[in-house]
Amino acid sequence: MKFGVVVFPGSNCDEDLIHCLQQTTQQEVVRLWHKDHDLQGCDMIFLPGGFSYGDYLRSGAIARFSPIMQNVIAFANNGGFVMGICNGFQILCEAGLLPGALIRNTNMKFTCDNVYLKTTSVNSLVTNSLDTNQALKIPIAHGEGRYYADEATLKALNDNDQILFKYCDAAGNITPESNPNGSLQNIAGVTNSTRNVFGMMPHPERAASMEVFNTDGLGLFESIMKSAKVPA
Repeated sequence: MKFGVVVFPGSNCDEDLIHCLQQTTQQEVVRLWHKDHDLQGCDMIFLPGGFSYGDYLRSGAIARFSPIMQNVIAFANNGGFVMGICNGFQILCEAGLLPGALIRNTNMKFTCDNVYLKTTSVNSLVTNSLDTNQALKIPIAHGEGRYYADEATLKALNDNDQILFKYCDAAGNITPESNPNGSLQNIAGVTNSTRNVFGMMPHPERAASMEVFNTDGLGLFESIMKSAKVPA
């Protein structure tokens, strides 16, 4: 399997993600420059965290129009696997590849901390190997991470099992107090209706090595390798 990591001006988690993918999957990983149109035959595309275009206007709103996004959108619409982490999640929402939007944290501050996630669906490429009873400790680093969607969208997400992660406490309880940014229903990650596009605000690539004394994010990458099917 071949992975591509898109690099936008302002990306600052691209190298973290590349290192993580190389170490955890032992597969080829390539950098994809935002001005290019060639996805280089990748089987899965990642949009990393950071501050694309300085987060001017609205996080992800400008990056959504980068030249390579034309190809990423076409790739996703043709069934290709795409995942966005933090700023990448914001970009995917802005591009209409994922439902909802990410808006300012309720505390109106940039929040950098370890939080806990509960896996609420194992029916996806990135969660199939995860334990729904385990609270995963995963870092966050964002100022616009509050997930928002209208009532109809939230109903569809719940009805179709599209919510992948919710913020919880260390014991796995989903509570208002464990919500770090005010996301509706504590939502931390979702997938699209066809289950080939994924987004999450926390950073699993920062919790996938004993070098950082945290391997709770490893399961996501192991899930990808366990059941990935290369699109035709």
